[in-house]
Amino acid sequence: QVQVVESGGGLVQPGGSLRLSCAASGSSFSGYAMGWYRQAPGKQRERVATISSGGSTNYADSVKGRLTISRDNAKNTVSLQMNSLKPEDTAVYYCNRVLWTVQLPWGQGTRVTVSS
Repeated sequence: QVQVVESGGGLVQPGGSLRLSCAASGSSFSGYAMGWYRQAPGKQRERVATISSGGSTNYADSVKGRLTISRDNAKNTVSLQMNSLKPEDTAVYYCNRVLWTVQLPWGQGTRVTVSS
């Protein structure tokens, strides 16, 4: 059974950094565009970063310059380096394939809380 597992979240002060990781068992990320998504309390899930199978990246305006997505196809992982975190970055973060027709079952996500 396919399982996506996100990790690396936690409580961090404003201006701090975290590195999130995503891995999948039973399926491969290789060959697919991958994305990091987040869902804040009371809000819809939004996509914040994508990386193509070839390594091209794209970011939501709200995170541009602060978040960096990367992938390691050999390890079947996708990462999100988060710097200069703001309280508005507080959310549960998920990763998945970008193309909705081939998306995997959503994982539990990893919670990021930015607060002093």
